Amino acid sequence: MTTEPAWLTAARAKLGTREAPGAANSATILGWARQLGVKVLGIAYNADGVPWCGLFVATCLREASVDLAEMRVAVRAKAWADWGANLRMDRLAPGAILVFDRPSGGHVGFYVGEDATHYHVLGGNQGDAVTIMRLGKGRCIARRWPKGVPVIGAPVWLSNVAGVPVSRNEA
Repeated sequence: MTTEPAWLTAARAKLGTREAPGAANSATILGWARQLGVKVLGIAYNADGVPWCGLFVATCLREASVDLAEMRVAVRAKAWADWGANLRMDRLAPGAILVFDRPSGGHVGFYVGEDATHYHVLGGNQGDAVTIMRLGKGRCIARRWPKGVPVIGAPVWLSNVAGVPVSRNEA
């Protein structure tokens, strides 16, 4: 029996992927952009210094054969707030797409669990890498799931948060 959606499994496989230091660019991240193309990303993406959380989410969904035809600007985090189907807080499950507000932009990643005050998010461009971090629930502006795909699982409550960093700005 499948315990998590294929896109979350694809995301977990990318944990630790990092931006290249300085003016260089990560061949892996730019490869994701080439595979998705301008039609999905909404821009010609050519530098890992450009926020890539949306690129990461789109890459994982595409690897799981999720239809991204309705997504026009995947690189823009807040564009994910209107994609797919709305998911109530009490229906969250691992793999849910969470969209967050942040100063001068947004952030998007995958739900892996939660504690009383934070969602635990597997996302790209969190500390310039693919990581799991805690993001304040009050910053979350949307909870989404791919249309037509059954929700697998239920909310995951985590009580031991020692060592899981709190993110305050995902740029």
